[in-house]
Amino acid sequence: QVQLVESGGGLVQPGGSRRLSCETSGFTLDHYAIAWFRQAPGKGREAVSCFSNHDGTTKYADSVKGRFTISRDGTKNTMYLQMNSLKSEDTGTYYCARSLWCPNDFTSLSAYDHWGQGTQVTVSS
Repeated sequence: QVQLVESGGGLVQPGGSRRLSCETSGFTLDHYAIAWFRQAPGKGREAVSCFSNHDGTTKYADSVKGRFTISRDGTKNTMYLQMNSLKSEDTGTYYCARSLWCPNDFTSLSAYDHWGQGTQVTVSS
């Protein structure tokens, strides 16, 4: 069955870096897009980035442009989110999700049919 498993979360100091992983299985990653979302306590789920594996379309939320990079390990069915220059407002649970492509409005939750369980990132000194 389709599975997405996030890992790599933890505690990081402001200004630091962290790389999250999304290990996928049960489907051909080449045919899908993977997005990263995050959810801070008491807030809604926010889209961070999306990457379409069949055409290379890449999207970022304005809040993370220039600091976060989404990528894929070409030899594995794993997507990554490299997070640099982390801020306290980046704190939250990070989820990866699957879609057929990165939609024009990649923030729409309904575009994604499978989600991982999430990994917690806390940015604090």
